[in-house]
Amino acid sequence: MKAATAAAWLLAASAACAQPPSSAPDPAHALAGAALAQALRHGGLVVYFRHTATDMSRNDAAMSGFSDCANQRPLSDEGRATARAIGESIRAVRAAAGDVLASPMCRTLETARLIFGRAQPDEALVLRSDAGYPGLASLFTTPVAAGRNRWVVGHGIPFRALAGPPHLQEGEAAVLRPDARGWTVVARVLPGEWNALR
Repeated sequence: MKAATAAAWLLAASAACAQPPSSAPDPAHALAGAALAQALRHGGLVVYFRHTATDMSRNDAAMSGFSDCANQRPLSDEGRATARAIGESIRAVRAAAGDVLASPMCRTLETARLIFGRAQPDEALVLRSDAGYPGLASLFTTPVAAGRNRWVVGHGIPFRALAGPPHLQEGEAAVLRPDARGWTVVARVLPGEWNALR
């Protein structure tokens, strides 16, 4: 895994990807406010976060593997505080629990653990093939049972490659409903908007 997998991540992060039309919420299925809170409680959704704010003075160029946190761009103190606040709001909303998956990069794992208290690292979130990001696409399209949500913390580039622009801001989430077309984006939630769902 180490150097070869890290190299694959860096290549994927810098690769130009063909863009689908848009990852803005589908107007026919968009959810906000109380309706979004109720849907999160009911479950059956995939909620994809981009990691929260990072220290942009550092980068991943020298990293030797996913566990080499010293040579990756880390969360900033602001990013850590934001992740904790998002977690408090999600618990206050009483959103359905479920699997918590995160890119194995240190900033994504830390974001997930600060929000949810746990995370399972999954290289499928960052590994790219000629077909794009098939592992991540599978997480978006596989149905989720009622009473559960699939919580995913990853990066902006893989999400945009699959779902299209606009690019996720740091800490922003996209709420997807798996369906016969693959998935439908029903909401996008900025970090500061979670509190309003309480």
